[in-house]
Amino acid sequence: MASVLPPVLIIEMFLGLPGNIMALYYFCKYMKSWRTNVTFLFNLILSDFLLLLSLPFRIDNFIRGETWLFGDAWCRINLFMLAVNRSASIAFMTAVAFDRYFKVVHPHHKINYISSKQAAGVACFIWAAVIALRIPLLANNLLSTGQNHSRCRSFSNYEKLSPGLLLHYIVFIFEFFVTLMLLIFCSARITSILRSRPRLNGDKKGQRAIRTVLVIVGVFVFCFFPSIATGLTVLMLNSHRNKYCNAYNLTTELFSMSLAFTYLNSALDPVIYCFSSSLFHNYLKRTLNWTGMI
Repeated sequence: MASVLPPVLIIEMFLGLPGNIMALYYFCKYMKSWRTNVTFLFNLILSDFLLLLSLPFRIDNFIRGETWLFGDAWCRINLFMLAVNRSASIAFMTAVAFDRYFKVVHPHHKINYISSKQAAGVACFIWAAVIALRIPLLANNLLSTGQNHSRCRSFSNYEKLSPGLLLHYIVFIFEFFVTLMLLIFCSARITSILRSRPRLNGDKKGQRAIRTVLVIVGVFVFCFFPSIATGLTVLMLNSHRNKYCNAYNLTTELFSMSLAFTYLNSALDPVIYCFSSSLFHNYLKRTLNWTGMI
């Protein structure tokens, strides 16, 4: 695992940072109207950018064979930053999907007419919620030290979970299944409406809406399902790990490796920006044309 994860995380960081920096620059400099979808996309970009900035410490940790050199306090802060921004990224992906859902399925609903300040208020509430749910990571000792190791993990083989870490586990599992159900609901309803209304089916905004939601669903499942599948398997095998020792150890390793997929989400999210914002898509094309990349 130690030999595989560092190059994977380095690739994710160098793929994700340019796209997110470009998106932040564009939204800050060129975006004049901060509508609801723009506000949610900006916060999605911000959460991805902050997560990628936290990755170098995990890369260093794995390069050294899971030897953490930065002390207990920074271990807690680093894992807190990763968890908060991963949850925020999921939350704002869902918010973007719901914005598209209401625009297509309920075009006259009052939620489509909320002001920029109200949208900013919703974004602040999302940040406050995800931070509050991850606060226990700052209150628990997450650094496991031994003769030959110093591991910094928020998921580990604890004999007894503290209430704070139990909440961390529950949030990790439930945010996947709740979000997946909401995204499937949005994509199914948008598709159904477009099919039942021929006028909308040929509309560019309607087509962009379904493409956006489908891309979000695809990125979400690809990035988060591996960690959920292996994590739940570890939990099931935990009470029988003496009997299924090899299977338990293998699944534990696979779970640790699958967390790299969750960070990949932050590198792939610029694809969502392209599908969600035609203005950003056109800006990206102009930039790539200018640099000679296309």
